[in-house]
Amino acid sequence: MEKPTVALVYQAVQALYHDPDPAGKERASVWLGELQRSMYAWEMADQLLQLKQDVESCYFAAQTMKMKIQMSFFELPPETHIALRDSLLSHIQSLKDLSPIIVTQLALAIADLALQMASWKGCVHTLIEKYSNDVSSMTFLIEILTVLPEEVHSRSLRIGANRRTEIIEDLAYYSSTVVTLLMTCVEKSGSNEKMLIKVFRCLGSWFNLGVLDSNFMANNQLLMVLFQVLQRDETSTNLHEAASDCVCSALYAIENVDTHMPLALQLFQGVLTLETAYHMAVAREDLDKVLNYCRIFTELCETFLETTVRSPGQGMGDLRTLELLLICAGHPQYEVVEISFNFWYRLGENLYKTNDPALHGIFRPYIQRLLHGLARHCQLDPDHEGIPEDTDDFGEFRMRVSDLVKDVIFLVGSMECFSQLYSTLKEGNPPWEVTEAVLFIMAAIAKSVDPENNPTLTEVLEQVVLLPETVHIAVRYTSIELVGEMSEVVDRNPRFLDPVLNYLMKGLREKTLASVAAKAIHNICSVCRDHMAQHFQGLLDIARALDSFALTTEAAVGLLKGTALVLARLPLEKIAECLSDLCAVQVMALKKLLSQDPGNGKAADPTVWLDRLAVIFRHTNPIVENGQTHPCQKVIQEIWPVLSETLNTHQADNRIVERCCRCLRFAVRCVGKGSASLLQPLVTQMVSVYQVYPHSCFLYLGSILVDEYGMEEGCRQGLLDMLQALCMPTFQLLEQTNGLRNHPDTVDDLFRLATRFVQRSPVTLLSSGIIVHIIQCAIAATTLDHRDANCSVMKFVRDLIHTGVSNDHEDDFELRKQLIGQAMGQHGQQLVTQLMHTCCFCLPPYTLPDVAEVLWEIMVFDRPTFCRWLENALKGLPKETSGGAVTVTHKQLTDFHKQVTSAEECKQVCWAIREFTRLFR
Repeated sequence: MEKPTVALVYQAVQALYHDPDPAGKERASVWLGELQRSMYAWEMADQLLQLKQDVESCYFAAQTMKMKIQMSFFELPPETHIALRDSLLSHIQSLKDLSPIIVTQLALAIADLALQMASWKGCVHTLIEKYSNDVSSMTFLIEILTVLPEEVHSRSLRIGANRRTEIIEDLAYYSSTVVTLLMTCVEKSGSNEKMLIKVFRCLGSWFNLGVLDSNFMANNQLLMVLFQVLQRDETSTNLHEAASDCVCSALYAIENVDTHMPLALQLFQGVLTLETAYHMAVAREDLDKVLNYCRIFTELCETFLETTVRSPGQGMGDLRTLELLLICAGHPQYEVVEISFNFWYRLGENLYKTNDPALHGIFRPYIQRLLHGLARHCQLDPDHEGIPEDTDDFGEFRMRVSDLVKDVIFLVGSMECFSQLYSTLKEGNPPWEVTEAVLFIMAAIAKSVDPENNPTLTEVLEQVVLLPETVHIAVRYTSIELVGEMSEVVDRNPRFLDPVLNYLMKGLREKTLASVAAKAIHNICSVCRDHMAQHFQGLLDIARALDSFALTTEAAVGLLKGTALVLARLPLEKIAECLSDLCAVQVMALKKLLSQDPGNGKAADPTVWLDRLAVIFRHTNPIVENGQTHPCQKVIQEIWPVLSETLNTHQADNRIVERCCRCLRFAVRCVGKGSASLLQPLVTQMVSVYQVYPHSCFLYLGSILVDEYGMEEGCRQGLLDMLQALCMPTFQLLEQTNGLRNHPDTVDDLFRLATRFVQRSPVTLLSSGIIVHIIQCAIAATTLDHRDANCSVMKFVRDLIHTGVSNDHEDDFELRKQLIGQAMGQHGQQLVTQLMHTCCFCLPPYTLPDVAEVLWEIMVFDRPTFCRWLENALKGLPKETSGGAVTVTHKQLTDFHKQVTSAEECKQVCWAIREFTRLFR
């Protein structure tokens, strides 16, 4: 890009916002994006801010400044930093009245500069000294002071742990000055709402960073102002939200209660005074405020959770905190109680771990009241028609209730709760919506009730299957769900199998109940496999007529899964014929699709049938003794030509090819070595299609073949030829610009295939010519920030080196060790250097255990050489940031080297890397 004029940039911004032609907008957007990435962006942004022509151009310029400081600060020589700071401060002062969003962008730019510019010492002090006496500058000063603590842990700034620690200490030192400034603001501005909102936001930001002195804050007027605002009935919605956010931040900041006693006590007492205000908001039907209070009460309970469990009812373990949450649970809107779910879950987890019956007894009544409230919230509207919706907000709420109930039910006792719920149905005659909600909660806990000799469970089952068809459809829907959850009871009491199946078949024939009935039948098949064998013919009839029922795709596949699970329990001599019958419908459908002439040039979609075949192969796993022919072998050989032709017909369509490969994968897994006759034609077809259409699923399928046949002497060369043939187009694809980043699935599947080879036949791979290229590709791919792909790459390198480490008393161990030694001699230094660079600059922290495992294996293989490689790698790391801050000291480098090289186990390497890489984040 050539240097543009400021007029041209202004013109492009105008086009971006005002060009009536979308193509013109798009062109402007692309050009401006290119400008922002160039060196000219600094000067252009500065000039636009000086010109101050309109909101749009100033916003673009302010945003560009922020982006450049965040992402490209290294472009500026250190001697320009002071000029940049002074220029930004003069811009924010001159533009403070133009628009708040411009002030925010510039404040972010100033904050990000302050964090990176090591020579700007005590920036908070400088800013307060410069602007605090000028009322008109207060808005932007407070904005800078709000975003500064927020940016300390920003992902976009890689300032490193040393600089971050220095900044946090600096901010902690000036924190009381900031709070005093905020209090002065409140006194000067009186009841100016906008200023109060800014003050609370700023205070919350400092609380979040965890640098405020709790003794100083406990006696500060600002805390009183905060609670006065929340107690006042006439407080506006926006101010109420800002005050609530601030209290929540304060409560979060004192999570370690014992070290913040004075402030903890003030906050505890302050929040307890808000109960009256909550009732007032309920009376006024002000849902926004009600939700805010519930957030505060929940945060209070979360903060004092350990105190409450440690000393319930005493001091700050006062159980009035739980009363507040139960009052919220009584609010008619379900969104209110939903806020508290995480707390109840944590409380349950905490009490489960302590496992103290006396303690459980104290909390049991609260959980009982919660469950009672939840059952009421789960009720559908009395005028609701049709079945309960799963996918709307209320449906999702009910699913979360179901999960929560499962997590806390142990405190009340599953059986006791189940019986109580059932007795409300048995003794009263509640309206349908109450019945449905009770059945819903019963379904949530049915699996946790002991099914052994349990008369209540069998009575419930008896009664449910006798429900008349005249009851509300939602009650029938949920009762079917309950029956599906009670499959263990059916398994223990096989006399119920017939009535239960009859009841579910009625549901299966009805349009709105078909899918839930199919799911219940699937559950019964999974749990009662042996009892269901006598009903196999009935299941087969359903499977043949699958499309005559109104089933979702998932429910249809579930039914076939259930059928396959039962099929695997039939006598071996019957399995082949029954499997053939079960597959016939799908095979006929595929044949029919293949014989159709695609009139519009597009062949019909076979994925439904492929997915159904896949689920049948996946779950038909009979027990076959050594020496017996696998009963599914013949069927799969008969089906292969249809799958092969389907694959050929749709070879250009990634989605369909993926489904074909998935189907073949389960077919191969189903019969194991019994699929040998398919090996040659399958590999030939995979390789030939892959040359033209490199779908990564072929690499995955290849890894399955290597897993099954890699140990067979006669198959090894053929599998190596397959690997080499698949690697050529793969490397071409990955060597393109951004090839690795654009094709993470290919990287993932390539290294799964290579890893399988290492596991099944390491010498074959290590002696081949292709191994050098695979290792080079792996080293390049270690930088890839993609969870699955990176995991596959690291596993490959780890397993590869491990084959030279683990003496498994195989004959080829010495040869393996020698081959790994050669590979490491060639690539070891490059690998270690790349791994250190990668974990400092490219990868997120969750990938570090994988990197640690690789380094550990290299070290176990050859510790002295590894020590040298690591030392060289560390020498190459940058020691300073572009802002002049020290990234890593000489001592930190030598300490890290020593920690890693003297580690006794892999997790010590992992801890060392985790700490070390924080210096670069």
